[in-house]
Amino acid sequence: MHRPSRRHVMAATALVAATAAAAAVTTAAGASDTVQQAQHAIKGGKAKNVILLIGDGMGDSEITLARDYVVGAGGRLNMDGFPLTGAYTTYAVHADGTPDYVTDSAASGSGWATGRKTVNGRISKTPDTDKAVPTILELAQRGGYATGSVTTAELTDATPAVLASHATDRSCQGPGDMAKCPTDTLAKGGPGSIAEQSVNHKVDVLFGGGKQRFDQKVTEGTYKGLTVTEQARKLGYHVVTDGAGLKGVKAGKPVLGLFASGNVPTEWTGRPAAVGGTDPQRCVTSNPNRPSSTPSLADSATKAIQLLEAKQKHAKKGFFLQIEGASIDKQDHAADPCGQIGETAAFDRAVKVARDYAAKHPDTLVVTTADHGHTSQIVPLEATPPGLSSTLVTNEGQQLKVNYSTNTPGQSQEHTGTQVRIAAQGPQAYRVLGITNQTDLFTTIRRALGLK
Repeated sequence: MHRPSRRHVMAATALVAATAAAAAVTTAAGASDTVQQAQHAIKGGKAKNVILLIGDGMGDSEITLARDYVVGAGGRLNMDGFPLTGAYTTYAVHADGTPDYVTDSAASGSGWATGRKTVNGRISKTPDTDKAVPTILELAQRGGYATGSVTTAELTDATPAVLASHATDRSCQGPGDMAKCPTDTLAKGGPGSIAEQSVNHKVDVLFGGGKQRFDQKVTEGTYKGLTVTEQARKLGYHVVTDGAGLKGVKAGKPVLGLFASGNVPTEWTGRPAAVGGTDPQRCVTSNPNRPSSTPSLADSATKAIQLLEAKQKHAKKGFFLQIEGASIDKQDHAADPCGQIGETAAFDRAVKVARDYAAKHPDTLVVTTADHGHTSQIVPLEATPPGLSSTLVTNEGQQLKVNYSTNTPGQSQEHTGTQVRIAAQGPQAYRVLGITNQTDLFTTIRRALGLK
């Protein structure tokens, strides 16, 4: 068994002491983890399962904004309940290895997927020689684990792509999108588009959007002339497109769930931020542009766990599952606070699904984190930001002003280079304590699953 380092043990011991001291006074804030849970969490050991939850663009500001709006300043989200919490750095690199201080989702995801940093826009390939680097999902498959990826983005978007593909550029999502990846094409002996690679990997569970990519036709090779969806069926996939189809899926075959042509529509809507601010608004918690047949992220997460567990029922090894709340980031880019908060709340319900499963299966490592920080900032009501802002009326009946000023109004708001939260429970969870590097998450998962 890998033993915790002295630094981690000291930090964990201090955390347990602090937990004990605060236990009598934090109940109003919603604390639910006991001292015993924290003590258990500092142990090493091997995990049977790993569930990794990624809130895309979910920095501390995004978490705080959702908490303030949904459960109140003194309340606690599900993601606030992990017994061990730290932070990790998120920078990318240039081709020469020097730091690029603000990462995109491709480079950041490649960091935890492969344990190596790369250039922005690249998917699980080296920053200099553009060579494929094995991913944690590939290692898990080789080690006999079932694997899954669930997202609210297109399944070919950067964060899900880093697990099951290798691409020179993140834009190479379908067979018709290969302009920036000439050496990755099947015609040049490459692995093909992200969509083709994802199904060729035979990941057991693939749930998300992006049907438009899978509807593109393969241009070379064995499946030439077929759509990628038809290729998936040839490879044994059961394909579903809505909540009813998802509910009816039985274990036994890999499943491809395509729940939207592009990104899965957001859960909430409202007025976007504007120059000079908006009138105080309440968010609309039922988006009229989201079909009622669309499964929630929590529904998809629940089904994914059920299918992966069923596949491994008689195996000694369990599963690796990544779950992404993708549109926290996308709504942050759009300076849409209601869309952003709703997606954070939806992600938080998926966190509850994972933690509830781990409560019954303590040999499961659950980690929640973000790939990078983003633009939203809570500012005083009397502030007059030069960019975009919006005033919200929270569920506590109080006004809150959120500001978006990381780019010129009218342009997509930008990521930030801040460190972000990482929290965990289960075997090897102690490794998230302190300030770590994004690439350290790869090692944490690899050690938890006993992968070489």
